[in-house]
Amino acid sequence: MSYVEVDKLYFSYPDGTPALEDVSLSMETGEMIALIGQNGSGKTTLSKCLNGLLHPSSGSVLVAGHNSKKTVIADMVKRVGYVFQNPDHQLFNATCRDEIAYGPRNIGIPEPEVAERVEEARNVVGLPVPDLEEHPFFLTKGLRQRVAIAAILALRPKVIIVDEPTTGQDARQSVEIMEFLTGLNRELGHTVVIVTHDMDIVARFANRLLVMADRRLIADGSPGEIFGNQEVMKTASIAPPQITRLAAVLGDLGIPQEILSLEEMIGAFEGGRQ
Repeated sequence: MSYVEVDKLYFSYPDGTPALEDVSLSMETGEMIALIGQNGSGKTTLSKCLNGLLHPSSGSVLVAGHNSKKTVIADMVKRVGYVFQNPDHQLFNATCRDEIAYGPRNIGIPEPEVAERVEEARNVVGLPVPDLEEHPFFLTKGLRQRVAIAAILALRPKVIIVDEPTTGQDARQSVEIMEFLTGLNRELGHTVVIVTHDMDIVARFANRLLVMADRRLIADGSPGEIFGNQEVMKTASIAPPQITRLAAVLGDLGIPQEILSLEEMIGAFEGGRQ
């Protein structure tokens, strides 16, 4: 069995508004996944169903064999962590140390182990030791986001979902946070799911794409497969990265449509000359 199994998931909000319809998927340990789609497509709702913040209206979400409907949230968050789009919506303690310690304390971890987990998470995200005693809102947004991620890491989940990790950050900061998340994936083995609208980031860092449109999962595949499928892109109202669009225009010259980077484009041209 896969670590995460979603079967025929439907979800409607209390006012009756449908948000997810017939979503089925699985996730293995150690994947780097991008969840993409327009606003209102169901991305965030699906993310919250995966870690138990929301329960399916029908269908099921199994994490490590545990049904989200029958598992208390304290156990779900130990398996799937969710980092909000705006870290300011997640941070509420007076110091970064207490923020990172809050989750483990809340689920009854003994205090000596809480301290170990705080130091472990601080070290992983690269938060300077003096900042542990600072109020989170005295830090830059980039550091606040790292504190928010550290607070999730302290629970030691296998899956980490990060909603719009690059929003409000410049190009350098965006690459830094994505390289950090990639490190969690490659070096520590976490399954990382990024919810994003940034297709250049997706093309550079994700190994698998889940595409949402009109509350449904309409495609699941590699970045090359998804970006090269013009019908899927049109249905999801998503523009592929510029280099992929250029490859589509140059298709008559034998350029593969699944090109994701300038290096791949150059290689395709050089290969065509040989």
